[in-house]
Amino acid sequence: MDERTVDGFVARYDDEIAEGKTAAALVTAMRGAQMGPPIFNAMPRWLTERLVAMMLKQEDRKGAGAYVPMRALAPTLHYDFALVQETRRKPTPFDQITADVLLMGGSKSPAYLKAALDRLETLLPSAARVELADCDHAASWNADRGGRPAAVAAAVRRFFAD
Repeated sequence: MDERTVDGFVARYDDEIAEGKTAAALVTAMRGAQMGPPIFNAMPRWLTERLVAMMLKQEDRKGAGAYVPMRALAPTLHYDFALVQETRRKPTPFDQITADVLLMGGSKSPAYLKAALDRLETLLPSAARVELADCDHAASWNADRGGRPAAVAAAVRRFFAD
């Protein structure tokens, strides 16, 4: 993903959030960050937005259980994207970090995240890297939300045991 793409989808996402179009903003975020279910990329955008809007309405009615509702989380994605934009424009002096660092990624993560880990691995002098098989960027989520926290925990335990 190049910077113009990041800037373009982030601007659209921010506009949609400001206009109260949460479902549209979530679709923009999913597609721009390449994080949504793959089937969503094959669907027309209008259909994906309707499905996401239905999910949001259902969550509004039934609640999110122990989780923060997606409608409340949606605006916070701005800060994730802002951090990505900032580090692309002004590289952080990662080579000055001397602590041991664990870099984790999933074998099913988007290529741009794998490339970011490749770059970090060359910049961090004491980096250890783990790729979690059959996992994507959501591996750390709770299992009932599709995550694989046991795989993440095992990798973290191994890192701290060494």
